[in-house]
Amino acid sequence: MARHVSPRPTDSELAILRVLWQRGPCSIRAVHEEINRTRVTGYTTVLKITQIMLGKGLVQREDDQRTHIYRAAVPEQDTQQQLVKDLVDRAFGGSAQKLVMQALTATRATPKELAQISKLFDDYERGKS
Repeated sequence: MARHVSPRPTDSELAILRVLWQRGPCSIRAVHEEINRTRVTGYTTVLKITQIMLGKGLVQREDDQRTHIYRAAVPEQDTQQQLVKDLVDRAFGGSAQKLVMQALTATRATPKELAQISKLFDDYERGKS
């Protein structure tokens, strides 16, 4: 059976998904308050975007309470993989090596992050053998 691929979320939708992934199911008011910590956004804007996301299948809504509770319908890791695959294809011609090289030169990785990356490479190699 073919796996359903969710639509790629917009930047605004991704901000809402991040709140839902981090906090778990919550109301629009809670999502709005969290987003407003980093950028000013109107309550009705967050509500409208979330309603659009509901139609796209990116979120689910619990209607059994007076206050609707929303939850992410797509796993964070799946969404990140989809976005990275799209980036690799569009910006790096399908080359994961070019992506990694650019990522490591664009931002300075901490020694802890480099150790984790090295472990990931080791684990990947062992899994392939």
